[in-house]
Amino acid sequence: MKKEKSSSGRFFEDYKLGETIRHATPRTLTEGDRALYIGIYSSRYTTYCSSEFAKEIGFEGFPLEDLLVFHTVFGKTVPDISLNAIANLGYAEVKFLRPVFPNDTIFSESEVIGLKENSNKKTGIVYVRTRGFNQNRELVLEFIRWVMLKKKVTKMVKIKPIIPDYKHWLEGSEVPIFDGLSFESFNYNFSGEKYTLKDYVIGEKIIHAGSVTLDETEHILATRLWQNTSKVHFDVNQREDKRRLIYGGHIISMARAFSFNGLANAQVIMAINSGSHTNPSFAGDTLSFWSEILDKYETKIPGYGLIRLRLIGCKGVVESFDIKDHNGIYNENIVLDLDYWAAIPT
Repeated sequence: MKKEKSSSGRFFEDYKLGETIRHATPRTLTEGDRALYIGIYSSRYTTYCSSEFAKEIGFEGFPLEDLLVFHTVFGKTVPDISLNAIANLGYAEVKFLRPVFPNDTIFSESEVIGLKENSNKKTGIVYVRTRGFNQNRELVLEFIRWVMLKKKVTKMVKIKPIIPDYKHWLEGSEVPIFDGLSFESFNYNFSGEKYTLKDYVIGEKIIHAGSVTLDETEHILATRLWQNTSKVHFDVNQREDKRRLIYGGHIISMARAFSFNGLANAQVIMAINSGSHTNPSFAGDTLSFWSEILDKYETKIPGYGLIRLRLIGCKGVVESFDIKDHNGIYNENIVLDLDYWAAIPT
């Protein structure tokens, strides 16, 4: 008798509030991952390009890029959480708790913290809190995300809606700080810019020089690199328009790389307050990026500050700083709205 062994992934009805899902395939990260990340995004933040610079600001080793770690932890969850996703809707309370170094092994687990059935009868939203650990089971990253999933049946299954409470942003005092990190020996020649926390003004907006046309090959390589198996990123038959949806994390990393132009000393992402993929992106779209300074915070560590940034990705060139219409709906050209805290010298 034939028995199906290959998993077709979970659907909305398959989740239970409070269940913990331990995700398969731990991943040992290497210097090869650093090289591929730089090759795809051309990231220039010096902490992740120079081991000597990283050592001078207090790291015990040569850390891997914060978003590389995020993508790795996220990718582990996809087969169990978003294989049948229509869209990844947002993130909250993303905390980078411990640096990750080459040869660390990362694994993930997620807890279902919310469920909401949509009135169209075809989809529902699942909320999870995901945690990423290293080989010593030390917590390196945690975050909340919510995803819209297909249902098995087109009818209301009457699951009681539970939408979890979460912080829409962290105060500066709530943002994690890596032990030993210090900017007293910060080398501005190597970092690429002279600007420190005091040089930025709350409300200031910075257009990051350059644009990028999204490429199908780069997107597929990146999505495979993070082992993100969501069908909408690979199979053109998953969407009515027969187009492969660009993985939102690919957009985030591209935006972060371009933000170096004007924010080169915002070296290390410590927390992401919220993130929304506001409109779909596809190969052939040309994106530009700009940031707004939302807040500043000086820690008790001499020379060590935090800057809160809103990073916007838009299709075409930046012609205005309007991101929503008069009804509060995102304009069609806006594809990313990311609110995060980064460490920066004061």
